[in-house]
Amino acid sequence: MLYPKKIKSKTINRAFKIVMLVLSIVSIVLLIINRLTTPYIYWSHLCIFGFIYVYFTVRYSVTRNKTVAGHIMFQSILLALLLYFIDYRIGFKGWSVNICFPILIIISNIAMFIITIISHKHYRQNAISQLVIVLLSLSIIYFIYKGYINSSPLINLSIAISIINFLFSLIMCHKDIKEELTRKFNM
Repeated sequence: MLYPKKIKSKTINRAFKIVMLVLSIVSIVLLIINRLTTPYIYWSHLCIFGFIYVYFTVRYSVTRNKTVAGHIMFQSILLALLLYFIDYRIGFKGWSVNICFPILIIISNIAMFIITIISHKHYRQNAISQLVIVLLSLSIIYFIYKGYINSSPLINLSIAISIINFLFSLIMCHKDIKEELTRKFNM
């Protein structure tokens, strides 16, 4: 057999419904246990948000026929939301914004840099994901300007890596980026 057997979409949808039901039941049980044992520590909310993260990540990976760049973009956005939620629920110490986001931005940009080097001849399918990651990465500049985030060496490094990655992508694949933007947005 040359190709693996393809799973039917009906089977996948049924499996996701069962997983969603099980996760909902487990989430309700965790909320009840949390309310009865430690009502002032919201550990169950962190578990539930982790369930939601895993569910949407797996669902996106299985049901979408996207490129690796699309998965990196989706994972980066979901992970940033998860880290911010965890930081917010434990009292917002700022570690998600000042430490985790810059590290996440650096890792995402390095991954996109590697994808650009490997598949620069077929880059058109990765162009939009690359632009979204760069825009999200450079949004830190706005938050520094507004005073929500303090500038630190890690944040400055993440901004520099984002700019270098974007310039490298423009140099290597400017025609593909222009074609994809024209195709997607009729520019």
